[in-house]
Amino acid sequence: METRDIVQIALFAAIMAVLGLFPPLTVPLIGIPITAQSMGPMLMGGVLGARKGGLTMLLFILLVAAGLPLLSGGRGGLGYLMGPWSGFIYGWLAAAIAAGWLTERAWSRLNFVSSFLISAVAGIGIVYAIGVPWYAAASGMDLLSAFTTSVLAFIPGDLIKAGIAAAVIVLVKRSYPLIRGRVATSH
Repeated sequence: METRDIVQIALFAAIMAVLGLFPPLTVPLIGIPITAQSMGPMLMGGVLGARKGGLTMLLFILLVAAGLPLLSGGRGGLGYLMGPWSGFIYGWLAAAIAAGWLTERAWSRLNFVSSFLISAVAGIGIVYAIGVPWYAAASGMDLLSAFTTSVLAFIPGDLIKAGIAAAVIVLVKRSYPLIRGRVATSH
């Protein structure tokens, strides 16, 4: 890993922390906050690629685990990584890797629409696929109830965040691309 890679990973972990400065909006009754940070994995993967995007999210989660108050609302520490909604945070790691992997493969034809679809699938779908079962298990709900209470209210805002992320990803690709496209291999 080159010095440039380390700097990019640290810089984007700092961007993730800055996204946490926006105050969370907690949805009554379920306690899951709406945060700007859920846009982070889309940006990390789409701008840095799978490897560096994943390392960025891993660094961010480790800093939170160490107690730094980097989560929205100034929260941090192991307790915040073990609560009922913590699965969504772990979903960020998988989402950053998936968004990067998909972006790398679509690089030559990447535009706003393809970037939006990648951000939605990885940054929303994968986060929910990990977060909802975690929330269900931690809260004692069945999956359908957990999905209904922890996802439906968030979809409109998450789609807006996917649109913002897609616009940023395409802009960075045009002006200062940090990743190179990869061609999918057939087996």
